[in-house]
Amino acid sequence: MYKIPALFLLSFIFSYVSAQPIAKKKKTDSLLLVIASLKEDTSKALALLTLGATFESSNQDSAAYYLKKGLELAELLKYNTGIYYYYQHSTVLSYTKGEYDKALQQALKGLAMARQIGDSVKVVTMLNNTGIIAAYFGEYKNQLEINLQIVNAVEKNTDSAMISGAYHNLANTYQNLGQYKKSIDAAIHSIYIDSISSKKNKYINRVYATLAQGYQYAKIFDKALHFFNIAISESQRLEDSYAEAMIYGYKCQLLASTGQYAPMLNTALQSLKLAEQLQSRQLKANSLYNFAYAKFLNGDNSAAKKNIMEAISIAKEDSLRDELKNAYIILSHIASREGDFATAVFAREQADSILETAYNKEVLKSAADLEKKYETEKKDNQIKLQQAQIKQKNTINYILIGSAAALLLISLLTYRNYQHKQKLQQQRINELETQQQLTATEAVLKGEEQERTRLAKDLHDGLGGMLSGIKYSLNTMKGNLIMTADNAQAFERSMDMLDSSIQEMRRVAHNMMPEALVKFGLDTALKDFCNHINQSGALKVNYQSIGLENSVIEQTTAITVYRIVQELVNNTMKHATATKVIVQVSKTDEQLAITVEDDGKGFDTATLKETKGIGWANIQSRVNFLKGKLDVNSSAVKGTSVLIEFKI
Repeated sequence: MYKIPALFLLSFIFSYVSAQPIAKKKKTDSLLLVIASLKEDTSKALALLTLGATFESSNQDSAAYYLKKGLELAELLKYNTGIYYYYQHSTVLSYTKGEYDKALQQALKGLAMARQIGDSVKVVTMLNNTGIIAAYFGEYKNQLEINLQIVNAVEKNTDSAMISGAYHNLANTYQNLGQYKKSIDAAIHSIYIDSISSKKNKYINRVYATLAQGYQYAKIFDKALHFFNIAISESQRLEDSYAEAMIYGYKCQLLASTGQYAPMLNTALQSLKLAEQLQSRQLKANSLYNFAYAKFLNGDNSAAKKNIMEAISIAKEDSLRDELKNAYIILSHIASREGDFATAVFAREQADSILETAYNKEVLKSAADLEKKYETEKKDNQIKLQQAQIKQKNTINYILIGSAAALLLISLLTYRNYQHKQKLQQQRINELETQQQLTATEAVLKGEEQERTRLAKDLHDGLGGMLSGIKYSLNTMKGNLIMTADNAQAFERSMDMLDSSIQEMRRVAHNMMPEALVKFGLDTALKDFCNHINQSGALKVNYQSIGLENSVIEQTTAITVYRIVQELVNNTMKHATATKVIVQVSKTDEQLAITVEDDGKGFDTATLKETKGIGWANIQSRVNFLKGKLDVNSSAVKGTSVLIEFKI
């Protein structure tokens, strides 16, 4: 299962009841009645903002409408506290809708207004908001520094809900940094502070969800499931539908990773229903790819594809980067199962492209941050004009260098990606060509050995039997014929020639397919071959075998090894003018090594690349068939040594 970005829910924006007069003291209907009777003053502005806040987690369109109305009245009245509350709640709203750039702008404006008002609690709240949004952009170290400052500040405060919330966000920061033990400890401390205090953290459901995520990433799955269920129950109690929907999504991840595919379907469906009730397209895209993945894991490819295509459509229309990336990844799996590899490759490339775009965006953002930093420093140092001008020149140089480096890096990454793809394609082509050559070689070798076997059998059983029969008939006739001395001598010479023919026929048949190789295996066949050479007097062969006595080698491999040794020894007899040859075959684990050494006159090994001899070509093709390594060393003093190694 692919990880839903943690920032959608559990690193949520501070919005403490104790930190503001905007509180959910009355039901929505009551607020509507109150607003209708109020004059156009600060009380009405506050009531409108309060009403907008009540809709934050239940109806985002209504929340946006009433918050905007409250802001218009607050700006008209120059009511700074009301303007602050608008930015605080609109930051939450924009963030939950996936409008992260807008959320950051609103958080910074809210922070500026909090400082203008001079309220330390409001400053802490908006500082936390900027830290959370920084985490979305991957600036986790910056978020950690902010949250540690906030924890240090709020612990001096008596507001327990604020302290609990501060530890909650600290838990999320550690989670983003992959420090799950610290994340779990911070979340537990947040829950503990809430449990012993009368002033409650109204986002305690999200704290439980963060704790569950910490256990999930630490692979303590039973505790993770337990706290996800508590988080869902608390969300229902607090009527926090948005959080409930997102927690169902996180629970889907857990169920997928633990192989609980059937209950995952119902969990994903609950998330999707809530997303549709909330009219949140970002949340719906999340829920749809959870639902699609659940159906995929349960074997319903058709339904999974329908849901994931809808998720992709929403993510494209609303520019939801992370949702689109995750949806394409799931689509690649669905298409692969259907055998639609073109779509699978396309979807995977789209997901990779989104990741690369995000990286490029971070590079450009870094350059923009440098520009903003320069502008701030310029305003703060206007009194020291000359110093500011020097800083300006230096900063411009840094920006130009940074931009050039960024562009160069992007170009290098793009070129590297292209080269990598080309390399992979060429590698695949080479692999296919090699496989095709090996298949062809295997077919040729097997066909050759089959034909050798057939011919050997025909010679031995057919022609050999006929010649033996002729010899027997002639011997029988000899006893019944009266021959002269000359005729008797001619008859004996004919019988000797017939014996020689029978022996030559048997030798040829034996060379074509040694009977010992078929009946007794490679080791015995090689011993017979070497003994036969010794008996012929053509060459002195010393045969050594290691680890072959009780080994069973597949027949095609055994025949190939026999032919290699046979060809190497024959080459030695024909070309080396050697007197001695050592043939050694050793087997260790899954490795077989063949060594053939002679004391002959040697040769220039460079000529092997240009040789047109059939014998050496046969050796090379057989080594390639075995996927082995061939090493040849030769000199006039030491003779020739051939080493062949391969796995069996």
